[in-house]
Amino acid sequence: MQTHLHKITSKLPNAKTTIFTTVGVLASKYNAVNLSQGFPDFDMDPKLVQLVNSAMKKGCNQYAPMPGVFALREVISEKIESLYGATYHPENEITLTIGATQAIFTAITAFISPNDEVIVFKPAYDCYEPAIEVNGGIPVLIQLLGKNFKIDWEDFKNKITPRTKMVIINTPHNPSGTILSKEDVLQMQEILRDTNIIVISDEVYEHIVFDGRKHESFSKYSDLASRSFICSSFGKTFHATGWRLGYCAAPNELMKEFRKTHQFMVFSAHHPSQIALTEYIKSPESYLSLNSFFQEKRDFFLENIKDSRFKFTPCQGTYFQILDYSNITNESDVALCERLIVEHGLASIPLSVFNVNQLDNKQLRFCFGKKKETLKKAVEILNTL
Repeated sequence: MQTHLHKITSKLPNAKTTIFTTVGVLASKYNAVNLSQGFPDFDMDPKLVQLVNSAMKKGCNQYAPMPGVFALREVISEKIESLYGATYHPENEITLTIGATQAIFTAITAFISPNDEVIVFKPAYDCYEPAIEVNGGIPVLIQLLGKNFKIDWEDFKNKITPRTKMVIINTPHNPSGTILSKEDVLQMQEILRDTNIIVISDEVYEHIVFDGRKHESFSKYSDLASRSFICSSFGKTFHATGWRLGYCAAPNELMKEFRKTHQFMVFSAHHPSQIALTEYIKSPESYLSLNSFFQEKRDFFLENIKDSRFKFTPCQGTYFQILDYSNITNESDVALCERLIVEHGLASIPLSVFNVNQLDNKQLRFCFGKKKETLKKAVEILNTL
């Protein structure tokens, strides 16, 4: 089609194709074992499939209520209270979303105006900064320290200005697999106590925490909870990333503004899935069993590469493991990632793309949320390097 060339001013002039797409295309081209993007290659619970099919057959195929099916919001409220001791009213403090990414984007859009500053801890999931920028906000970046990804709390305090409107934080943390300690969370609560700063707490891996550790939800801490959007993901929890279903919990005064934007952005999320999940998560075992399920995969993966030349600290949560390859080669993580796919048939994600100034600590991220056969193929390759 012949078109007239218009002068276009991009709102995201520096946005590039995401690393997940780039690696995914390359992995497909070379038929690589794919431990890059964070989705499982095994099936979800057949019971959940049956429940959503049943909901469709019963006719739950039109718009769900804008904030989500009320019965599901009730079950979510009960789940949060039982796990974290926090009370969110299902009527006006919980909203179903099209994945946690939409929840995060909506919260940013509802509150961030041009020149508002938003603090982001790097490495960070790659949707945060574009969502800030497209709304005219200014990302203020804080690099997590060293290869253990610790927060520099003095740096955080110094980055807060009168223009700071929001902080985005993620625990359990993607891509590092670390979690915030209780001391970390209390530190943040104290620093923010006398401010009007809003927090987005990205907690999509809340049910994947290892070695007896506890997830420190921001909902557990009253002052933080009063200023926070808690974002979670059914897709991540129940191996159904293609369903794009998540939820957000926040105090009424914040959720009221969130829903003003949500209703015009998507109006509502997938109805039959909501009906299915209402029944499914009434059994706490459906999510409480995930820690041991994924820890078994993590332990299998690490046990089988313990004699390789990679260095690692077992991840504390998520289904991502960072491997340090500095004993193997000096090449950049992006170059090694590409070479692993092309020459060895194994796909991972380079960490530098998520860091401030593409800081390269010679680390690659591998997703172990895969079938055992997939992990066996991957470790065979890793042990040859």
